Amino acid sequence: MVVFLLVLVVVLALLVLVHRYVWRRLVRDLTEPGGVARRLGTAAAFLLPLLSLAALVSGRAGAPFVLQQVVAWPGFLWLALLLYVTLALVVTEPLRPLLRRWLARRAVGRRASAPEAVPAAVGSAPAGAPAQKPAETPVQTPAEAPAQTPAEAPAQTPAEAPAQTPAETPVQKPAEASVVTSAEAAVEVPAERAGDVPVEPVAGSGEAAPELSRRLFVNRLVSGTAAAVAVGTVGYGTYGVLRGPRVKRVTVPLAKLPRAAHGYRIAVVSDIHLGPILGRAHTQRIVDTINATQPDLVAVVGDLVDGTVENLGPAAEPLARLRARDGAFFVTGNHEYFSGADAWVDHVRELGMHPLRNARVEIGAGFDLAGVDDVAGESEGQGPDFAKALGDRDPARTAVLLAHQPIVIDDAVRHGVDLQLSGHTHGGQLWPGNYLAELANPTVAGLERYGDTQLYVSRGAGAWGPPVRVGAPSDITVVELASKQA
Repeated sequence: MVVFLLVLVVVLALLVLVHRYVWRRLVRDLTEPGGVARRLGTAAAFLLPLLSLAALVSGRAGAPFVLQQVVAWPGFLWLALLLYVTLALVVTEPLRPLLRRWLARRAVGRRASAPEAVPAAVGSAPAGAPAQKPAETPVQTPAEAPAQTPAEAPAQTPAEAPAQTPAETPVQKPAEASVVTSAEAAVEVPAERAGDVPVEPVAGSGEAAPELSRRLFVNRLVSGTAAAVAVGTVGYGTYGVLRGPRVKRVTVPLAKLPRAAHGYRIAVVSDIHLGPILGRAHTQRIVDTINATQPDLVAVVGDLVDGTVENLGPAAEPLARLRARDGAFFVTGNHEYFSGADAWVDHVRELGMHPLRNARVEIGAGFDLAGVDDVAGESEGQGPDFAKALGDRDPARTAVLLAHQPIVIDDAVRHGVDLQLSGHTHGGQLWPGNYLAELANPTVAGLERYGDTQLYVSRGAGAWGPPVRVGAPSDITVVELASKQA
């Protein structure tokens, strides 16, 4: 109990730190203090974790199913989004100082080149003309300015020049002036060369004005990109789950399989996870996909539901329309024991499926099909019983075992099983979860051999928690048995 509480405290502390980090990068660094955006972002930073917690515990707490459905979508999706936003922000963190330094050097270069460009932009001297020193340029006052241009009057000495009153002195327009002061030249510098502050057009003015500091500009660029990548990843992963699983085909050669069973097809489906998010439409897609493969046998290897028969019975009804020559078989998964395993076993039997609870049947094609309860049933005095399921069988016959969790492979090897069909891992479901799944399971997905026993693990047809899969697409696998005697 003490260890559990310690782990719980560590997990909660980690979640608090992660949420604070995400809030700092996506809210505090990008919004003005006291502004509407800052207030909304801060409120979301508090509300979303509460929705996630409610989504995780509402089912087991016995909350009304409608409430479970209300909190499930935002709560579970936020967990997936939090994962990928955090990963994207951490990965892009080194880019922030690099971009700021690059912008600073670029701004310094612009300031250094700006004075050289000013005469070319505003000077009146033709190209190639020798430059005059400021001291050599005569400056005339209005009283001294001649009344006529040099082309209209002969040159006169100052003594010969007639006196003129100020009223008679012509005034040059700015466009005619040949002398440009430094203040006037500064006005002519393009706005984008005026400094190191990024500029944006001012709405309604048509002018460019400084709007963002380098730091704010970089934060918005990097954090915005990270958020967009995370949203796109979660969106695509959600689409993959709601679209439904795709069919995989795997051929498994078995030494003892008789020729009569060569090419026998078993449609393996696991981890459907009917619940507050995935309902009847999800089940119908799975049934249609399985029936389209025209299997000889259907194997549902656990984690069918996340809820009670009362709430999810209607969602499971399409399973009654599964079609296979030798029928559909079912074994419990760990989630059935969170949802009332005995009640669900009775319900799937009513739907026409055949539960295998530490039991075995002989398939007419010439092999034994066995099934064991999930290890989670040990808490209820049930659990797997390999001796009961396989103890008195003919060892010369091929044995195919349905077991939800791959971790029972050692027991399968000891009892001479030729092929074990499992699920449970989801293939990791959310990358990089596959690396964690590898720590807890002998095989995360696919076909592997353990001694004389082969183990095939399906990624599953649904999703637990967030209805999102990244790097682990859902599947229904058609396992085709191949006889080495054929």
